[in-house]
Formats: sequence, structure tokens, C-alpha cells
Amino acid sequence: MDEERALYIVRAGEAGAIERVLRDYSDKHRATFKFESTDEDKRKKLCEGIFKILAKDIPTTCQVSCLEVLRILSRDKKILVPVTTKENMQILLRLAKLNESDDSLEKVSEFPVIVESLKCLCNIVFNSQMAQQLSLELNLAAKLCNLLRKCKDRKFINDIKCFDLRLLFLLSLLHTDIRSQLRYELQGLPLLTQILESAFSIKWTDEYESAIDHNGPPLSPQETDCAIEALKALFNVTVDSWKVHKESDSHQFRVMAAVLRHCLLIVGPTEDKTEELHSNAVNLLSNVPVSCLDVLICPLTHEETAQEATTLDELPSDKTAEKETVLKNNTMVYNGMNMEAIHVLLSFMEKRIDKGSSYREGLTPVLSLLTECSRAHRNIRKFLKDQVLPPLRDVTNRPEVGSTVRNKLVRLMTHVDLGVKQIAAEFLFVLCKERVDSLLKYTGYGNAAGLLAARGLLAGGRGDNWYSEDEDTDTEEYKNAKPNINLITGHLEEPMPNPIDEMTEEQKEYEAMKLVNMLDKLSREELLKPMGLKPDGTITPLEEALSQYSVIEETSSDTD
Repeated sequence: MDEERALYIVRAGEAGAIERVLRDYSDKHRATFKFESTDEDKRKKLCEGIFKILAKDIPTTCQVSCLEVLRILSRDKKILVPVTTKENMQILLRLAKLNESDDSLEKVSEFPVIVESLKCLCNIVFNSQMAQQLSLELNLAAKLCNLLRKCKDRKFINDIKCFDLRLLFLLSLLHTDIRSQLRYELQGLPLLTQILESAFSIKWTDEYESAIDHNGPPLSPQETDCAIEALKALFNVTVDSWKVHKESDSHQFRVMAAVLRHCLLIVGPTEDKTEELHSNAVNLLSNVPVSCLDVLICPLTHEETAQEATTLDELPSDKTAEKETVLKNNTMVYNGMNMEAIHVLLSFMEKRIDKGSSYREGLTPVLSLLTECSRAHRNIRKFLKDQVLPPLRDVTNRPEVGSTVRNKLVRLMTHVDLGVKQIAAEFLFVLCKERVDSLLKYTGYGNAAGLLAARGLLAGGRGDNWYSEDEDTDTEEYKNAKPNINLITGHLEEPMPNPIDEMTEEQKEYEAMKLVNMLDKLSREELLKPMGLKPDGTITPLEEALSQYSVIEETSSDTD
């Protein structure tokens, strides 16, 4: 009945009556996302009637009411087929000021019409394949970028920027060709980076450094939403940048990384919004070429250096191992470098682990980012090693038991999700400079076996990447306990009595033959396959491994 009454007024009424009936309809169906199929034809006709009204010269308030109802109706995919035409799309583009050639947006009264038109376009483009094709034909991406340039420095039109960015994100998500157009033809990378700068009100103190006010107010909800949409659009624009990028692009990526560093160090209006903001920043940082991520850390100023020296002197003499990392005025300092952003990433990673679900989507991006940063940048690796794998003192507990970051990551090394366990193990391996002996010290052989088998390092050694030769310093507690540590479990165990000590020789022989027969049966039934290590450290069937060792012995023996 609602559609029938609205349709009757739309067809026969004047602007005032149309505005009233459509406002009533939108108030009643504002939260409606599922529609009755019986009224489908009426909703189609109502959409067509609204487009005919929007094509006329009607008051702004009536335009807003029409667009609000159209936004609600466009949630239904079934009714969009007959109304998604080039003429109707052009009506919405005109109302959204996407066809305007002037350089400014001056009429504040038109802003609600622009916002509602962009909302309608978001729904229609998302739900209609025809609209997606028409977007290419109408060069919608270029028009959206032009609108962004008009309002990029205008804070009081955040809603326009937000839905412009959302539509740009949808287009670049649905059409891979638009990503390339945005990146190269429309200069989307610097444009969207400037939008982020505006949302964060960044003030630059150096080429790649911004001023951070830790006591400042949080971002407003509008600024946060605008920043999140810009981050999502930038992710699509740069999705393949880590693979191929020009040397001339390095400056722009460094600027973007510096903006993202600022993003990590500020907070949104709520804890959930802050996490969403940081999550999108992490995703985007994963697209930045790793060589440009050095801007995430920066040298201390003279004032900060003096404060750090004072703090170091205040530490007790028996805390020399911890002297390199200090916290002064909310600034995480390591080896003369500001590590705030890396510390935020580490805290973000730990929160995602503590959630205990959706590890592949929520945890692997930040773990991958920290792994690549550690592999490429020595200071970042050493700081993370200091935070995640501090010098071992208590070895009475298994590495996976406890509440430290190390304990949580070691537990992930045996996770059921192969991708999660691989990236967690890889992160710890990189922190250990890809040295097997160092990794086993912190994780135990049992937890590390999967990674070592995949890398062909079960026999020991180290990975292929080169790291500095500075050595780890073992604590006295670890040195004293080391001879008694179980290499498989990675912790100190009480000596266990040997069960065969009280057996006679006949009993020992009986148990040995019993074990041989059991293994032989399992092998013949192919339930168990004996394996061995090849000389290169990889696993292979035992017969093949023995034959290779025989060949080595024969070739290396004296032939005289």
C-alpha cells in the first residue's frame, strides 16, 4: 500500500504533496533492506516516476526526498534492471555535481542533494552490472576525482568527500581497468594521499615527518569515515605496487607511508573506529614497496635525544639489557630511533591474536608487514626482537605456555590454518636472523619442525637471506639451564627415570623385537612410512636417504 499511495501522488501530485508522501515513505522504510516480491512491479514504477520528477526543475527539499526514497529502493537488485539507463545515470551525475565544470562548490543548500545522489550511485553501481558498465562509458572515475579536487581542502563537506571516495572504491574494486586509470591517468595516488592529509590535518616538520600531538583530541566521526574510505580506495589503486614500481614513484610512496605512520599514531572517536582505521592502514602499508617503509621510524630530535639519555641514566645498572628501549613522554625509543609506529603495529598484532578468530583476514596482513619490515630494515628487526624475543631467563615453562607475545606466536606455529602457522613461524624465524639454532632456543624443535621441514633446514643451518653478524647474548640463567633443556619441547624438564634400567636382557630383547614387528606391520600396510634426512636437510623416504649417504661415502672414500 505504501508504494501504491506514493506512486499515485508521484504521478499526479504537485511538488509539495510529492515531498510529503516521499518523506513519510522514507521515514517508514529507512531501515528496510528486504522487500516483498509481491510489490516488485510497484517499486519499479515508483523508481521510474521518481527519475521523471528528478529530471524536472523542482525545489531542493523535494529533490532530497526523492533521492532518499530512491536510495532505499535501490537496495533491491531486482528492480534496478529497467531503471538503470544512461539517461537516469546522467540525472544522478548532474545532481551530484559530477558534470559541473566550475572550480568550486559554493551553494551550501545543494550539499544534501549532492550527498544523497552519491549515496544512490553507490547502491546502484554496487547492485547493478548495467550501472557498472555505464560507469565506464560515462567516465565516472574521472568525474569523481574532479569532484574530490574541488572539495579536498573543505572540511565542512566531509560527507561529500566520504561518499565520493566510497563510490571510487567500489568502481576500483569492480573494475581492474579503473585501478590503472586512477593510478596513472588521473594521478589518484597523490590526490588520495592529499585527502588523507586533509582528514588528519597533518603539519609537516620534515620531508617525511609530521607533528604528532599525543594530547590532542581524537578524530571526529566524519573525519574518521572519510579517512577510512580514502584508505580503502588507495589500497585498490596501489594493490600491485609492491611488485612493480618506478624509481620515480619512491617519493610519493614515502609520503604516503609517512601519512600512514601519522594514521597509526592517532585515535578515532571510539576504540572500534580506531581499530578499523589502523586495520585499513596496515592493509595499505602492505602495498607500499618495502624499501620505502623506512619512514615508519625516524631519528630523534635533539630534545628527544637529551630526554632519552636522561632516561637511560635513570635505569638501574642491572637493567643494561633493557637500556636500548625506553619509554619517554609516550615515545617508544630504540637505539636513537622513534619506534612509536612499529610499537603500535606490534600492539595491533597482539590484539588480533587475542581475538582468537578470523586470523587469516585479521592477523596475517600485519604479521606479513612486520616480517617484511624486519627482513629489510635492521633497526626494525632489532626492536621487534627486543620486544618479542627478549633474552631468555625463565626456561621452566614450554615456549607455548604463557601470556607473552612470544608464547602467543609460538602457539600459532601449530595452528590448524596452514597460512597462519607459516607466517607466524616465518616472523619468528626472521627475528632470529633465519638461524635455526636461535629459533629452536625460543620455540623448541617440535614447534619449529613444520617451518624447518618446508625450508629444508631440519639438519640445521640458516636461511638464504643475509643479516648482520651481531650475536645474541645469552643470560646467565639460560646458560646454566641449557645442558638440561629438552630440545624438542624447548623447556627445562626434571630428569625422568629410565624404564629399561630395571629390565633383564631378555626383557629388553623382547620389547625391542615387539617394536620392530609393530613398525614392520605399519610399514607393510603403508600406514607408516619411515623417513630420513637427505644431505641437504630435506625429508625423503628412508631407503632413498640411505642410498644417497652410501653414494657420498663411496665417492669420498680413498681409492688407493
